[in-house]
Amino acid sequence: MSLHDIRCPKCGSDNHSVHFSYVTKCEGSRNLLKCQNCGKCFAETKDTFLFNLKTPISRIANVLTARSEGMSFNSTCRAFHLSPHTLQNWELKFGDLKDTLMAYSLSQSFLSLIIEGDELYTKVHHNTEPHDSEGWTVMLMDRASRFVLELSCGQKNESLFMTAIQTLAEIIENTEDLTLVTDGEKQYGKLLFDICHELVKTGKPGRPRKVLREGVKVRIKNKGSQSKRRGRKLPKYQALKPEHPDTCQNVINSDIHANHLEGQNAATRRRLSAYRRKTNTYAKSSDGLQRVLDSYWVFHNFIKKHFTTKKVPAVDMGIIDAPFSWKTLLSIQTAQ
Repeated sequence: MSLHDIRCPKCGSDNHSVHFSYVTKCEGSRNLLKCQNCGKCFAETKDTFLFNLKTPISRIANVLTARSEGMSFNSTCRAFHLSPHTLQNWELKFGDLKDTLMAYSLSQSFLSLIIEGDELYTKVHHNTEPHDSEGWTVMLMDRASRFVLELSCGQKNESLFMTAIQTLAEIIENTEDLTLVTDGEKQYGKLLFDICHELVKTGKPGRPRKVLREGVKVRIKNKGSQSKRRGRKLPKYQALKPEHPDTCQNVINSDIHANHLEGQNAATRRRLSAYRRKTNTYAKSSDGLQRVLDSYWVFHNFIKKHFTTKKVPAVDMGIIDAPFSWKTLLSIQTAQ
């Protein structure tokens, strides 16, 4: 899979030739391509962010950077003299890159990963009890590179956690050794066990034992009131489900935490206005919140250098060789 191949929107072929060139208003010369299979003519920016766009890329980059660095929606419209419809459309198109980039990321192979899982919370539309809010956001992040693997919002129920676990299951297929650590939330381990287990046949009588797939480990750290409650005490560090006997047990207790993700959550609260407590309503709708999260996911993983690692997370994780420029990123064809 290549991110930069230009494919025919009709037949999907990458066998094309330059039909003729034309000059754009802001970005210089571009080509009109002709498919050699079906004969369709199409612009080289077809199905990309830049298709039919007459705004300079530098201006779009400044606007989206401002949004991903903490400026609110209305403030961005006022500061850059944009209509709300234009900014919303740009964020939707920028967030559409997430599916393509995520599919490319999941196609890579990794030797060993330590994934931290945690949740963020904000209000959506109106003030409700936390368990009824659609503003719960599940985040999975690779500890070493700070690459955010999952960023989805909704009610805090099984379907929200299942969305994250399904992404994790796809990563497991291309990873030899994966460790998932969370702060006290047991649904990660339970749902992962339901869709990612195997049977260990020992040759002894009886039903074979269910265990996690070989190379997969799940650890949680019980903290706060959970470990101080009355009655039976919960262990501070816990493996939720039985693991494969051939899995290398190389996780020490001091490594069972989500401190790096807690730091990323703090940064997310600073950079996304929907999570800051400056108004009674933090986000107007769950769809709008997910639009902002998708845009932030692309910006965080493929554009911005992380404060701690000093590298773009996708580069540090080995998904891409060098950081993308804005022009290169916005020229990627989105999944149709």
